Amino acid sequence: MSFPAHITVLYFAAASTTLGITDELVPIPEKGLYLSQLTELLIERHSQSSLNTLRKILDSSQWSIDAEMVDDEDLTKVELKDGMEVAVICPVSGG
Repeated sequence: MSFPAHITVLYFAAASTTLGITDELVPIPEKGLYLSQLTELLIERHSQSSLNTLRKILDSSQWSIDAEMVDDEDLTKVELKDGMEVAVICPVSGG
C-alpha cells in the first residue's frame, strides 16, 4: 500500500489563531503543487473558517520551506515535494 505524498504546514500567530491548529499534514495532489498554489488549497481545506480572514492572512504572509525563507518572486518556482515542511510566517508588529 502506498501513501500519498504530503507536506507539513506549520501555522504561527494569526494563522494559527484563525484555524485553531498549529500544524497539519496536507496531501500533495497527483498533478503536483507549487508554493504559489498553496494558499488556494489551504482555503479549500478550511472552508469552515472565516475565508476572508484566512485569505488576508495568507496573502500577507511570507513562506518558508524547511526553515529557509522563500522570496515572493520565487513562489511559482518552488514545487512542493513529499516530506517538506512549509511554514506560514505572518507579519507581526511590535512596540
